[in-house]
Amino acid sequence: MSNDKQTTAEEVKEEKTEETAEEKTIKEEPQTEETQKQETQDEASQKDETEKAPETEEKPEEKPEEKPAGEKKPGADALSAMNDKYLRLCAEYDNFRKRSQKEKDALYADVKANTMKSFLPVYDNLVRALKQNTEDEAYKKGVEMIMAQFKTTMEKLGVTEMECLGQKFDPAFHNAVMHVDDEEKGENEIVEVFQQGFMLGDKVIRFAMVKVAN
Repeated sequence: MSNDKQTTAEEVKEEKTEETAEEKTIKEEPQTEETQKQETQDEASQKDETEKAPETEEKPEEKPEEKPAGEKKPGADALSAMNDKYLRLCAEYDNFRKRSQKEKDALYADVKANTMKSFLPVYDNLVRALKQNTEDEAYKKGVEMIMAQFKTTMEKLGVTEMECLGQKFDPAFHNAVMHVDDEEKGENEIVEVFQQGFMLGDKVIRFAMVKVAN
């Protein structure tokens, strides 16, 4: 009996061992299929990556297109137009400034000339007073001092007397009110001054009133 029991126990053990081996085989088979699938997928992905590799290669950087040397950049025309406008404006302002200054100077000269012209009758009266004969030396000295002061004031203002006596008659400066024939005098020579002429710079304040010979 004991031998039969031992044989049965051994058979049971063998059966269990066989079952365990079969279970292991069954368990290992799905893992092997999954592993094969995974390997197949990995190979396919590697192949795809290998095929896609040329497409993903870095392209060389494209250099910006160089514009011809003569071609202007955008906005260059507008900048050039603004620069020209600025230069023209500066030139116009400079001309305006010079013209205004010239007009101002001319206006000042005209005002000064008209003012001095108003005092010329005083000069004429002083000339007449000096031509009068008088025994009062103090009076004569006083008139001479007034005349000297008057001439000094006019010179400071730029007013000068015309040199007429013995000069050639010039209608731009002289006003001939009398004509005389004199063989001792030259042609168109001024022989007498009735009223002294004056100038302010190059401008005539009053024409000289003269007598002309020949």
